[in-house]
Amino acid sequence: MADVNEIKTRIEAALPGATADVIDTAGDSNHFRAEVTAPQFAGLTRIQQHRMINEIFDGELGGSIHALSIKTQVQETEGAAQ
Repeated sequence: MADVNEIKTRIEAALPGATADVIDTAGDSNHFRAEVTAPQFAGLTRIQQHRMINEIFDGELGGSIHALSIKTQVQETEGAAQ
């Protein structure tokens, strides 16, 4: 069974420079929500961003991790136009 710290650590290790906020939405260590901000998402569609996260847990989604809701956003770089 996964926990929020493991999921956070795996996302941040797979996407250097990313930050992940993960919560266990049902309190059962099976249903999670991850909000991920990463520079790697720049120029990608939302679907492509979500696929990057899903690939980190390949083979586990629907199994040991029953559900993972994902919200992604591109990390703003310093000096970026606002």
